[in-house]
Amino acid sequence: MSKAMKLYFQRFVDYNKSMNEEIAKYNIGKRHLANIMGKDVNNFTERDINDAINYLFPSGLYNIGARPMMQNPEKTIIKRKEAEFDESGRPLHFLYYTTKPNYYEILHNIMASLNDLNKMEDEKRKLNLSFSTAEKLTLSDSIWISKNKLESLTHEDLSQTEYIYFIKSISKLLVHPLSKYAESFIMKYRTMLPNIDETANIPKPDYDSEKRPFVLVERCARKNARGQVKVIGNGSGNIVINGQDITYFKDMQCREQVS
Repeated sequence: MSKAMKLYFQRFVDYNKSMNEEIAKYNIGKRHLANIMGKDVNNFTERDINDAINYLFPSGLYNIGARPMMQNPEKTIIKRKEAEFDESGRPLHFLYYTTKPNYYEILHNIMASLNDLNKMEDEKRKLNLSFSTAEKLTLSDSIWISKNKLESLTHEDLSQTEYIYFIKSISKLLVHPLSKYAESFIMKYRTMLPNIDETANIPKPDYDSEKRPFVLVERCARKNARGQVKVIGNGSGNIVINGQDITYFKDMQCREQVS
């Protein structure tokens, strides 16, 4: 076995040891948390854990990532993919020595797909064929996957520069006039945006004596406070809160949320 393989396997053993220790700590914490809440440990789900953390450690922080949390290490720590070697110790992946073979394989496939589309484009131009708008993708209902999602797909740590390079590379594929033929490949790295439910109960506006549309919502909830909100179309642009203007709120953040 080569020194490189020995070094890799040693790192993999250390990684598994560290992961097992984190999982053990998580299970101990989960057991203590279940006992505190008077729940059965065996039926204590992740939702129960989140509810217990919110109850025991209430937080007014607006950034969810800054609030107290307790998550399974298997979900928060990026998994390392085992290297595949043949009997002689040579790695099976042709991009192994790039140190990030899965990432560079994606870039390789992007370029291969782009070359295929360019060949199709050249053939159409030689035959003087016109390009149809149906042959180009319009993906307004989706966005590129996040850096974290890309890292989970590749099982590799990526820098922000590498992620930006990936976005720039695959964006060339999307803007190609024949991108429709690479739709299945492109959609692997797109996240669909949530659609507005057409069956949602959207209140219809009423009209006041001046024929201005307005919507009145009773008992709007904000933490423990309840209020009445009235939005008027073609109004003056003024905000009135209990007979006062926006300065009713002393805190600047509250003013920004209202406006």
